[in-house]
Order: sequence, then C-alpha cells, then structure tokens
Amino acid sequence: MKGAHLSRERMYDIIHAPILTEKTNVGSELNQFTFRVPLDASKPEIKEAVEGLFGVRVKAVNTLIHKGKSKRFRGRNGKQSDVKKAIVTLAEGDTIDMTTGI
Repeated sequence: MKGAHLSRERMYDIIHAPILTEKTNVGSELNQFTFRVPLDASKPEIKEAVEGLFGVRVKAVNTLIHKGKSKRFRGRNGKQSDVKKAIVTLAEGDTIDMTTGI
C-alpha cells in the first residue's frame, strides 16, 4: 500500500465515528483521540484518513478489537458485532475538536 493514497470517500469510510466516553475524554488531555473504524482498516490507512480529514499530524496509531458478547433476547441466542477502535495520538500542538462534525 506504500505510495498509494486514499480517496476522500475511503477516508470517510474508515473513520466511522468518534468514541466519546469519560475514559476517552481523559485521553484527549494527553492528545489521544479514539475512533470507531472498520475491522479491515490498517494502521497506515487510519493515520492517512485522520491526517486528511482533520488536517493534523499523527504521531502514533494503536488499535484494538472489542469482541462482541453472546446475548439472549426473548429466549433467542444472538451475538453483538465485533468493534475495532483506533486510538490516535497527535503530534504536539495539534488537536481535534470532537464536538463538531467532520
């Protein structure tokens, strides 16, 4: 994938939504922001998408996959979807305003 650039449409597909919780708000004080991303998104793609959409410099990208739980609903078995999260650390001086849309 080296040398290839993402289209603007693919950037929007990679960054689904920001995750806004008490824990991620503590991370924003450390210049870390958390996004929900597709399961097939790679770290270089996530980095390029954040830099392209928000106009910031990304220092590091950490990802984790939260496995969906098995649940019962009205006597039927079901499974919640797996979710991939990306924790993006920005370079000094850069910030993202999570309260506004993209």
